[in-house]
Amino acid sequence: MKRLTVLVTFIFITTRLFAQEGVVYPPTPYPPGYTARLNVVYCKVFNYECKMDLYLAPKGSKPAPVVINIHGGGWTNGVKESQNGFGLFFKLGYSVANIEYRMLPVAPAPAAIEDARCALIYLISNAKELNLDANRIVLMGSSAGAHLALMAGLVGTNTIFDSDCPHQHMVRPAAIIDLYGPTDLVAMAPMFNGYNAVTNWLGPHKGDLNFIRFISPINFVSKYSPPVLILHGTNDPLVPYQQSVDLEAKLRAAGVKTKMMTVQGGGHGGFAEAKNLEFNALVESFLTELGLYNP
Repeated sequence: MKRLTVLVTFIFITTRLFAQEGVVYPPTPYPPGYTARLNVVYCKVFNYECKMDLYLAPKGSKPAPVVINIHGGGWTNGVKESQNGFGLFFKLGYSVANIEYRMLPVAPAPAAIEDARCALIYLISNAKELNLDANRIVLMGSSAGAHLALMAGLVGTNTIFDSDCPHQHMVRPAAIIDLYGPTDLVAMAPMFNGYNAVTNWLGPHKGDLNFIRFISPINFVSKYSPPVLILHGTNDPLVPYQQSVDLEAKLRAAGVKTKMMTVQGGGHGGFAEAKNLEFNALVESFLTELGLYNP
């Protein structure tokens, strides 16, 4: 059994935006009593198997809350193995589902959104066997992964992206943690010529503003949306800071509980340790206020 070497590791400190071919990532550390199930297939689409790594909390008096982590990489790069800093969630008694999803060249938009939804639905469907609390599921992602977390959560009970994993569940995630994610792709459209990852991911839809609007999280905000915690740097060169400002404003206007931490002068992640620790504390207090932890 591996031991958690750092009690409270910043949850995103090991996130890498772009995975390099041939990189070998160290195993994810987890505490005594936890159980790892790696490369669990949560959805099959044609010949492609979507997989997740599960780190399941010890069985206690009640099922554990769970966080679904979604890596970034512009919808074209990245691997789940690059994400391994879940110490805060382990401290709070969470199980963790660290997922991969279809990117280019496997499939263009909206395949990644559909996969994020299927991961959420898989955990709800198998909550009893995995000892998970389906009413305490938190979605979390960075960059493109944050876009997918927002889409999967803000869509809510709408099944429009669920054709690959039909179900009869009421899909209501308890919260979303958004790390500098794109929220309004229409507003970002002028940048697309300089950011080929977005253009490539949109594929045949790259000039279709109706489709781009359809896959923009900000357009799914309603009074029924789950609470959202946001982190963004003011000097982000890839995802404009205004994307998070606009999302926060729309959430507040809809009456949705939201908090946002701004990193003055911060870029696209890679923040100073002091800011990382500050956000860690904000995550813990946010989840505690919502009752989304295991005391």
